[in-house]
Order: sequence, then structure tokens, then C-alpha cells
Amino acid sequence: MTATRPQPLVGPASYDTVVIGAGLAGLTAALRLAEAGQRVAVLAKGVGATHIAPPTIDVLGYAGGPVGSPAQALPEFTAANPEHPYRQLSIDLLGDSLDWFKARLGDHGYRGGLDENFFVPTAIGVAKPTALLPETMAAGDLRRGGRFVFVGLRGLKDFFPAYLAENVARAPVPGDASVTTRVVELAPPLGEARDVSSAGFARRFERADFRESVLAALGRNLVPGELVGFPAVLGLGGAREVWRELEARLGHQVFEVPTLPPSVPGIRVWETMTSALRRQGARLVIGSTAAGAEMSNGRLEGVVAHNAGRPLTYRARSFVLATGGFPSAGLELDFSGQVREPVFDLPLAGLPGQNEPRFATDYFDEHALSRAGVAVDASRRPVNLEGAPVYENLYAAGATLAGAVPWREGSGNGLSLGSGYAAASAILEAA
Repeated sequence: MTATRPQPLVGPASYDTVVIGAGLAGLTAALRLAEAGQRVAVLAKGVGATHIAPPTIDVLGYAGGPVGSPAQALPEFTAANPEHPYRQLSIDLLGDSLDWFKARLGDHGYRGGLDENFFVPTAIGVAKPTALLPETMAAGDLRRGGRFVFVGLRGLKDFFPAYLAENVARAPVPGDASVTTRVVELAPPLGEARDVSSAGFARRFERADFRESVLAALGRNLVPGELVGFPAVLGLGGAREVWRELEARLGHQVFEVPTLPPSVPGIRVWETMTSALRRQGARLVIGSTAAGAEMSNGRLEGVVAHNAGRPLTYRARSFVLATGGFPSAGLELDFSGQVREPVFDLPLAGLPGQNEPRFATDYFDEHALSRAGVAVDASRRPVNLEGAPVYENLYAAGATLAGAVPWREGSGNGLSLGSGYAAASAILEAA
């Protein structure tokens, strides 16, 4: 635990809940609590994984093979993985969290649920199982088969349509649907602004003149009945309107395909949720590093955060830890192979034994550290090795949790959404 002498907090001295982390798990917990009338502060070093990850909610994509229905697969999956965080999240709760998310992201028209997975192409052409996705991606569901044409945009650095099309044509999908692919390369005018990033193209698509040039060039290169896949750059705030216009004027179903990072659809999620938080009166402090805590009689009284090099104490009745795993430094691995949780120095579960290797030989093997993280009780509170809560008012959510291998399971955003929703539920019940 970092020993610092905190300075008085500028502004309101206390909150009902302080959330540490601004990824999907942290934003979900914070927004749900703020909507319930709590005074909420969100502290984060940065914007979380939303800006690099697709906007899909993958609850369970793989369990020995591709999963067609998360609702049907989860009972057997959790029975075989008793330490997995899903063991403590009921199917009803996961379903409620998906419904809650769809309602909050209404401007982006999310579709889906737990009953079945869509199978949509990734940036490299893999058929990805996902439970929930924005409607701008829904027509790319490969289960139905069809003739797909992928649109390349000259200058866009993060999208490779020929590579994508070749892989999609070979990607196995449930039902062995017939899929054919081809590519149309366009060279729309970029104007004076030479920003060729995904965000730069998203801003262009919100201009009528740029859309006109794309429509004119693409319309004469399409065959009736083709499904048209654009890189996921059809706008930032107005993507749904752009998508609808393209479908109406082309007379074809149109869908977005994720690009390599940065993720424009992920930025849409971030903007929607943080805007909703601000409307509810929550405080977001981005660029703040949580580095210690004040405690008393088994309770956290405040978290110490460094803002522009100055330590401030944020006091609250409850706290949510949603700092992520190793990629976001929510868990740290030092040169000696020791793993620690850096904010509260919490006990960790899922670690290999003293003499066991930390890593496997091959990159894509399941490494011994893959499932390391914080274990929680039924009330979402981090526990020690004896199973007792470390602090009675601290909760944890997202990739910080022990027991999951999200990239292998296809469970990352589903776990973040479900556990963030559950942490908020536990706090509201306790209050």
C-alpha cells in the first residue's frame, strides 16, 4: 500500500461510490449507480479498452468449439470451470445486464441476447461468435451465407479488405453456409485534411459530400443481392443515420466490419456511456492514478489518487475496482515473476505454485498466469485466501477478476458488463 499524505479534495469531499477504472466494467457499474441516484466519481488513468476493442458483447464464444447459444452452453461451461467468474453470475443476471446495455445504447440499436450468437467477421476475417452487436454490424452475420463484397477506402491504414475477404471465404461457420466474397476498392476525395486514421474517415462519413462520392463510385460496382461490408468508420455520433442512408440509397444490406485499433464503434460506446454519466451528475477524472487507500475497521474510507502529481483523497461509502488485468496494468508482473494488484495490494487467486512455470512454450497456449486475478464472494467483494472479504465496502468487476481467459473463451465484454452490473446491484442492495 502506498504511504502518501493526501491533500484535501477540491470540490465535494465525498461520494456514495468511487469507481476505479473507465473500461466497460467500470462505466457499467458507475452508470447504473448514478441512475439509482448515487453520487459517483470515476477515476481512471485513461479511457479503458473501449477505444481498442470492438463494440460487440461476447458472453461466451468458445467452449471446446464455437458456441451457438450462450444460454445453453453456460451451465455446462461453469460446471467444468468452477473458479470462473460466471459461476457467480446467473443467466438471469447476465440477461438483465444485456437488456440494460441495449437500453442505454439505444442510439446505436444493439441487437441480440443470450439465446444465440451472431457470427460476424473480425478485422482479419475470422467468424467471431458474439451475443450482442450494433445493428450497423448485423447484416454481416455469416450464418446466413450469401455474397459479400468488402469495400476498401484508399488511404485507410487499419483495414485490409483483400486479406479480410480471402479469410472470410474460408472461415468455418455453423451450418456450413455458402459464402462468397470479393473486394471493391474506392478512392474517395480526402480533401485538405490528410487524417487517414479510422477516426478521420468516421468524421468524413458524417459529411454529405463525402458520402455522395462514395455512393456514386460504389453504386456502379455492385451486383444485385450482394451484402456490402464497410470498415467500421461510418461516423462517430451519427453512424446509425449514415448506415441507414447507405442502405436506402444503395438498395443493399450494409454492415460494418471492425478495423484494427483504434475502434471507432468502441469510441461510440465510450461517448454514449460517459455522456450519460455526466447527465446523471457523475464526476469523471481521467488521467488519475489510484495508488493507495485509507482504511478503518475493515472498511475503506478513501482512495488516494495522483492528479497532475498531486495526491488527492476521494472518500466514499463504497468502492469498485475495475482496473482490468495485465494489459491495462490492473495486475502487475515484476521482473522476479511476482504478481500484485497495485491499488489495494489485494490477495490474488489463480497463481501457479512456487516452482511451477509462469509461461508455456507457445504464444497461444494457456499460460499458468492466464487465470490470475482477484477472487470475490457472492456479493462481489474481493476475498483473502480464507474466503473472507478484505474490505466490506470494496467490490471488483471486469478483467481484474480471477478465473477467466477472455481471449480464449470469447467472454471479455460479457464478463465486464455482467460483473459491473452485478457489482452495482450488490452496492444498491447493501445500501
